[in-house]
Amino acid sequence: MTVTAPGSGSWPTHTAVLTRRILVHWKQRPVSIAVTLLFPVLIVVMFGQLFGGAMAIRDGAYIDFLIPGMLAMTMLFGLESTVLAVTSDASKGVTERIRAMPVSGLAVLTGRCLADLISAVAGLVVMMGAGLALGWRPQQASVLGAVGLLLWLRFAFVWIGIYLGLLLKTPESAVSVQVLVWPAGFLSGVFVSPDTMPAWLSAIATWNPLTATASAVRELAGNPAWAANGWAAEHSVLLALAWPAALTAIFLPLATRRYRMLGR
Repeated sequence: MTVTAPGSGSWPTHTAVLTRRILVHWKQRPVSIAVTLLFPVLIVVMFGQLFGGAMAIRDGAYIDFLIPGMLAMTMLFGLESTVLAVTSDASKGVTERIRAMPVSGLAVLTGRCLADLISAVAGLVVMMGAGLALGWRPQQASVLGAVGLLLWLRFAFVWIGIYLGLLLKTPESAVSVQVLVWPAGFLSGVFVSPDTMPAWLSAIATWNPLTATASAVRELAGNPAWAANGWAAEHSVLLALAWPAALTAIFLPLATRRYRMLGR
C-alpha cells in the first residue's frame, strides 16, 4: 500500500487510498467474498421455500414479508465481517504499520467504513436479485428510500464493528461476535411478527433496530407488515432513522477514541 508523504495528502486522499487497499485485498479472495454474498440467499431459500408454506401473513405472501427482513438481516451479517477484518489487521501488524505512516487516523476508520458500505451495496444487489427471482414484488416506488435506510443501518453497524474489532484485537476473540449476531437477528421482526412471541420477547423484538428497518422497508416497498399495532409499528420509518443515528452517535466516538489509544 502506498500512502502520500506528510503534507502532500489529505483526509479524503488517505481515505481513498485505504479504501482501495481493502477492495484490492477482497479481489484476491473471490471465493470468500462469494460465500459472504450468497450466504444470506441460502437463508432466504431455507425460510422462504422450506418453511414459507407454514407461515401465515396478513394481506400477502410470506416471501414479500421475508425479503425486506432479510435485507435488514444482511446488514447485520456485515457486522461480523467488519469485526473480523479489523481484528485480522491488528493481529497481522497491519494496523500498527499504518499508524506509523503519515496517515490521518480518521482516514483509517473512514476507509474501512467506506469499503464496508461498498460491500453492503453488493450484498443488497445480490439479495434483491435473489428476492425477485423467488417471487418478491415491491408494490411501491419507494424502494430507493428503503435502500437508503438499509445502508444507514449498515453505517451504524460498521462503527459498532470497528469499535469491537479494535477492542477484541484477535480473530479468535471475534468468534464471540459471530455467535451473538444470530440471537440478535432472530429476536426481531425479520422472520415472524413480534405479536406471535411471548410478551417479554415481543417487547424486545418490537424495539430491535432490525425490526424497525425491516418494517420500514416493508412499508416503503408496499409489502405486508406485521399484524401488531402500536407506536413502534406505526412509526417504523422514524425508528429506522433514529436507531442508526443513536448507535452511530455512541460507537463512532468510541471507535475513534479506541483507535487513538492503541499502543498506549
